[in-house]
Amino acid sequence: MNGKVTDIKRIIWIAIAAAVAILIVSCKSNLGRAASLDLGKTPIQTVENMFAVQTKNGMVVMRIEASVMERYDTDSCSFESFPKGVAIYGYSDEGLLETIIVSDDGRHIAGKTRSNGKPVEEVYEAFGNVVIHNVLKQETMETDTIYWNQSASEIYTDCYVKMYSPDGFLQGYGMRSDDHARNAILLEPFNGYGYTVKDSTVVVVDSVNFIGPLLKK
Repeated sequence: MNGKVTDIKRIIWIAIAAAVAILIVSCKSNLGRAASLDLGKTPIQTVENMFAVQTKNGMVVMRIEASVMERYDTDSCSFESFPKGVAIYGYSDEGLLETIIVSDDGRHIAGKTRSNGKPVEEVYEAFGNVVIHNVLKQETMETDTIYWNQSASEIYTDCYVKMYSPDGFLQGYGMRSDDHARNAILLEPFNGYGYTVKDSTVVVVDSVNFIGPLLKK
């Protein structure tokens, strides 16, 4: 009887040892797989149908909408990626929607704090079919790539740009503007034209900021 009990105990210990060995091998395999991951290319957070609002002194200054947002973190910076497109809405000091930026792809980069305690500049990048529309001035710009340095309150690009306004059409390479696209300047303009005669009866309706009944078409 004692011999049978001893055999049973031996079998149990062999089974336990085998299970522990399998667990250790599995853990080592998973650790090796985790160690091989590139955190700069692997999102630490994914958000669908993102809607974010930034306020200052109780006023909305910006809102961001994206169907997908992926957050990444590296040693030098953290950033959010918008692989399926992004729309950024900027508001004036009076709380009116003033600027709209939409693109097929985009990133928001926020650098880590420097050793002297000062943060690295915060930049938004937009790529692919970028459209910048100043609602209040009824001006629109189209380009392929745009950078918005939020720390310096500047929008800029070195790419080809088309600009449409009630005064005419401009095109060229390179553009600089404040972050609300109020004073955009082309660095290398060419083949633009202006409107010399305007129809004074035309009424422009701002459907975003307009309050009241819309005019019938």
